[in-house]
Amino acid sequence: MSRFFTFILVSLISLTLHGQQSHPILALGSPAPDFALPGVDGKIHKLSDYAASPILVVVFTCNHCPIAQMYEHRIEQLYEDYGKRGVAVVAIQGNDPKALTIEELDSSDMSDTLDEMKVRVQYKHLPYPYLYDGATQTVTRAYGPQATPHVFIFDKDRRLRYEGRMDNSYRIEMVKTQDARNAIDALLANKQVSVTHTNVFGCSTKWQEKEANREASEHKLEAQPVNVELVDAAGLKKLRANASGHVTLISFWATWCGSCVAEFSDLQDTFRMYSDRDFDLVTVSANMPDEKAGVLRFLEKKHATSRNLLFASDDTATLQAAFDPKWQSAVPYTVLLGADGKVLYSTLGSVDLLELRRKILAAVPSEYIGFNKYWTTN
Repeated sequence: MSRFFTFILVSLISLTLHGQQSHPILALGSPAPDFALPGVDGKIHKLSDYAASPILVVVFTCNHCPIAQMYEHRIEQLYEDYGKRGVAVVAIQGNDPKALTIEELDSSDMSDTLDEMKVRVQYKHLPYPYLYDGATQTVTRAYGPQATPHVFIFDKDRRLRYEGRMDNSYRIEMVKTQDARNAIDALLANKQVSVTHTNVFGCSTKWQEKEANREASEHKLEAQPVNVELVDAAGLKKLRANASGHVTLISFWATWCGSCVAEFSDLQDTFRMYSDRDFDLVTVSANMPDEKAGVLRFLEKKHATSRNLLFASDDTATLQAAFDPKWQSAVPYTVLLGADGKVLYSTLGSVDLLELRRKILAAVPSEYIGFNKYWTTN
């Protein structure tokens, strides 16, 4: 079983055993809990802002979860289709970003902060209100979403009439039951909602009390060994061929290069985000071989647990040509290679971090091709 689906299974078991006891779901018939939350539009959104709408749909979702990503377009369609009939659709990001470990970002280009939500909305052109409750989780605790996405639908009197999934499958081609739409249609027709609760499937809500998990993950990372080894021309040719079977990011850098130093931590974070997938990072220092001790000190300072290489010769031009005959100047020089050795991204100078991460996510194998396609369409 893949790491992702193992994680989802564990999350579902956790939800069943613990989630609803410690963070109960808002009971059917309950009034909508009040909120006043910042949105990606820079405004504060209040429950009262939507008082004129005959129905209010609140969807708890997030940036980082691949299941939530699969539902962004569906939330958009719900917002557009039913907005014409006066229905209000509001999305809330309720995870505490500090409770996320870096490994839990293995399917995302970023985390769940408000600033990152703004970036995601711009990237995907999302039109619906997207609000942030990660700082206090006061509203999230009042509603009790168990996973992302989790839908809550309120009638004209703002009583809860449906909560649960949006539909029966995150794989759009396998959707057969439109649970949320069925509930909205019933309420618009002044009828009883026939199915008032469904189980949710996705990434578990990241509650503030999970921050200890992140601290433990960071301590584990700091305990991992850091090494550097010399690489010659033959080794660089082999590196370029990329027979590893993994998507491989190769970063040429040097301790004397300010832009290299500035982006080094971001590249290490990228490695840690995707290291449990078919992805490798190799750093190659263009320092002289007799500067190995200084290179290692820098790598240790940055907790660089990637594979780290150092030019084995002071004949820099020959080593550059061994990897790429067209590369004749400058570091940083960054290349992303597909599992077949194809160049997927390359740049002389600083990387565009989000573009790079999206290229990685589009290329690293997933159980469902939709997870990859998400990063090639916006």
